[in-house]
Amino acid sequence: MDLAEVNYLAVGLATLLSFGLGALWYSPLLCGKAWMAVHGYTEADIPKMQEKAKVNYTIALVAWFLMALVLAMIAPHFGSGVLGMLHMGLLLWLGFSASVGITSALFSGKPLRAWLIDAGYQLASIVVMAVVLGLWS
Repeated sequence: MDLAEVNYLAVGLATLLSFGLGALWYSPLLCGKAWMAVHGYTEADIPKMQEKAKVNYTIALVAWFLMALVLAMIAPHFGSGVLGMLHMGLLLWLGFSASVGITSALFSGKPLRAWLIDAGYQLASIVVMAVVLGLWS
């Protein structure tokens, strides 16, 4: 599929829902406290982290858009509908995101729990994107 055939409304919605999921995932309601603890951050670190928030969130939003766009472009190779998209998303997550993420975590000395939190969010985001794109394929 080329860029002219992409459903940009579906890509945009998939991007925003995945990005919003990140806000919830890393909030104190879900994994935020565990993520901070596993990285050694304290409440005192939050103001310094917020200084970079605008740039970091902008980059993250662009990254999630690119992920949704690429998923939409390669989706036809995996079939149509939600199940085809979920199959594709799970394979891509396992083959690229999970494997690269765990390697990076191990070599940077991060605990396995840090990888589990981040990989869980990445997997959940891909599931969200797969469902949105699959419903509109």
